[in-house]
This record gives sequence, C-alpha cells and structure tokens, in this order.
Amino acid sequence: MRRKKPFIVPSVPIHGIADRGKGVGRAADGMVLFVEGAVPGDVVDVWVQKKRSGHGEGYLQQLISPSADRVQPFCAHFSVCGGCKWQHLDYAAQLKHKEQAVREAFERIAKVSVADFQPILGSPQTVYYRNKLEFTFAHKRWLLPEELNDASISPLNGLGFHRAGAFDKVVDVQHCWLEPDPSNAIRNAARELGIEQGLPFYDVRSHKGFLRNLMVRRTQTGEVMVLLSVGQPEPQKAEAFLQALLDRLPNQITTAIYCINTKRNDTVFDLDMQVYTGKGFVEEQLGDLTFKIGPKSFFQTNTQQAKNLYDTVLDFASLTGTENVYDLYTGTGSIALYLARHCHKVVGVEEVPEAIADALENRDRNAISNAQFYAGDVQNLLTPAFVQTHGHPDLLVTDPPRAGMHEKVVRFLLDLAPTRLIYVSCNPATQARDLQWLSPRYRVSKVRPVDMFPHTHHIENVALLERL
Repeated sequence: MRRKKPFIVPSVPIHGIADRGKGVGRAADGMVLFVEGAVPGDVVDVWVQKKRSGHGEGYLQQLISPSADRVQPFCAHFSVCGGCKWQHLDYAAQLKHKEQAVREAFERIAKVSVADFQPILGSPQTVYYRNKLEFTFAHKRWLLPEELNDASISPLNGLGFHRAGAFDKVVDVQHCWLEPDPSNAIRNAARELGIEQGLPFYDVRSHKGFLRNLMVRRTQTGEVMVLLSVGQPEPQKAEAFLQALLDRLPNQITTAIYCINTKRNDTVFDLDMQVYTGKGFVEEQLGDLTFKIGPKSFFQTNTQQAKNLYDTVLDFASLTGTENVYDLYTGTGSIALYLARHCHKVVGVEEVPEAIADALENRDRNAISNAQFYAGDVQNLLTPAFVQTHGHPDLLVTDPPRAGMHEKVVRFLLDLAPTRLIYVSCNPATQARDLQWLSPRYRVSKVRPVDMFPHTHHIENVALLERL
C-alpha cells in the first residue's frame, strides 16, 4: 500500500549519483532512494517525501557516517540558494562521478563502444569561474530557519538567487563564489541603493515593483557590463539608479544598460536595450579571437574552460585546411569561428536571428572571410538544396540544446553521411540517444567529458564519430 505521508528510512548507504546530482542508495527492503544532500560513501537517514513504484525521493535527515569524499562547503549559502549543489563533494570525486555518468549514458542508452574514452578535463578554476550571473530583486526574501524568530532581521528587500524549485523565493546573497570581483560589490551596492532610494523591489506574485533583475557580466579583458531590468516604465528612475551605482563603484563598470520589463516573465531577449553609459557591450578574448558580447548575447560562461572545450573540438577535428565544415546549432558562431582558420570553409546554422547577427559581427571583427552563417531552424534549413549550395561537408559539428537533435535532423545526417561528425553536448543522456540513432552509419572513435561547471551535476561532452 502506498504511503502518502513522509517517513524516515534509517541507515541508507549511498552508492552513486543520479540525475540532478542526488545521491542514490538502497534501503534494507530493496527500495531505491534518491537523496538530496547525500554523496556517495555516506550512510544517512532519509526523510522520504515521495514514494513511487520501486523508488522514493527525499532529503538527508541525518548523516550517520560521512563519506571519505565529503568536504566542508565553502559558501555560507550552500544548500539554500539552489546553486553549487556539490560543494560538499571533493572536486576530484566530482570529476570521477561526472565521467562515470557519461560512461553509463553511452553504455545504457547509446549501447555503443568507444574506441578512445579520454579522461574528463577538469576546470582550471573551481571558484570565480563564471563570467556572467543574473540576480533577482525580491520584495520579501527567503528567511533561513535561524532567522525566522529574530526580530532584528528584516524579511524585506533581497537580491540574489531563487531557492531551488521556488519561483517566488529569493535567497539574499551576500557573497557568491561563482563570479570574480567586482560582481559581489555590484550586487551588494545595488541592494543598498535600492533601499536608500526607496525603490520597490519586485513582487513576482503580484507583478508589482520597480527593481526586477540585475545581470553582471565580466570578461577576462577586464570589462564589466551591468544590465538592470525594471518592472515599470520609468526610465528616469532607472538612470538615476545606475548613476548612483556608478558613483558608488567608480571605474568598476565599463557599460551600464537598462530595459523595461512589464511582462510576467523575466526574459529580456524580446525587450529594447537602453545604453546608459559605455559602448553597450563588452569584449572577450578566446584564443586569438575577440568576441563582442551584448546584453542579449550567448557566450560560454566559463571562459577559460570554453577555450579548453574548443581546443578539444579542434583536436578531434584533425583539420588540414582543405575541409568543408558545417556547424549546426552554432549559437553566436564561437565554435565555427574557432575552427575557421584551420579549414577551407565553415557554414553555421542557428535558429535565433540575434545570435546569427552576433556571429556575423564577430566574424568581421576577426577578419575571417571563410565563414558563413544562416538563421533558421536546423531541421528546416538543412536540406538537399542547402547542401547543393554549400557543398557536402567533410566534417559536421553539432552542439544542440539539452533536448538533443530533432529526429528529422538525425535522419538527414544519416543520409548526408559526412566522413566525420563531432557532437558537443551539455546532456550526455540525449547525446547518447542521438548516437544510438546514428550508430548504423557511425562508430564512436573518441569521447572526452569537459567540466564547465564545478560543484554542479552539469557536464559537457565531446564525441567524435567516424563513418563506417
């Protein structure tokens, strides 16, 4: 009989990690448990909140025996803000489990052998590795259990990250270990100024309030972009706020931008950007390439590791300078441009027109003449006529979103049959599914996982396929 109320399962040994980084254990009665907050090697009491056929889901209620790989989290907001969920797991162990997740996806889903499975490439930096963070203003912040009965602590006006699984709860972040200076100074100054100026922080339930979102982007070249999103059409207030922020942090921000968002969602891609000061974009260096990054641009958030990722793609490509290359789901064209100087021609395809506009501009900024980019849905744009116009690819690179490639695209690739195919993925499960579909015509000759996001369960993976 199914138990509807939460219950405790004692002394569960945790032996692995499952989807989204939860620990996996097995109770004495054989029930599989997915446990938030547990790491492999722990023995824990589990507070089971959901029980379904054959398994339960819950939280670490008490740590009975800690894993040898368990470490002390370094962030005061760990386990509360929803990010960096693996801070309590040694980084070497994180890499081991991420690599194992890729191996298991290939074995269980793709059901293919890999001729050369290369060891996971760890991130050079495990803290302050991100170049972009987005924060949310909240008129009522999330209070920690120890703060609930403290009358001296105000529940009002927080600026930080959403609590995991809660769209309306924001953790007021004092120090974040993800983005280097001056990110923390900017966020904390923005909170202080909002309170000093009496500006209402946003209420996501009633959709009222002025200060809504704050994005901070910092490049390795030392440039810093601030994008302020406000919930009311009052540009004078937005500009006064940004000016006060610039005055409080002199010479820290190179460009300040704002947008007015009166919609019910936080997406800014359909909004007009107003440049208050600076050039309205920042520049980033990746190898010998310079990229212009605007407030709507997509760019890999771990710049140092992005170079290592692209170097892995370049190594797998084994280009001689004569190849015709296709780059599907090219985004802003960063991989395509990284390969362009090593091949005869590269053609990039991307659904988002704004991303293609960035790709074209970055192509011209880097004086690259052998790259072409087209906006359109890959499954509709990739046709026999397209191939006739641009030539048959010797190498095809694909870097789809988490959902993987559309089945129509996979079928076309089976017919197109380029000699080599490099599949870059942020989701090994959907990558493995697509490789299984491609297996009638391709063998997987090389694989290398690349860790772009330390202290999270996310993992990037590069696979080289060669035509049979």
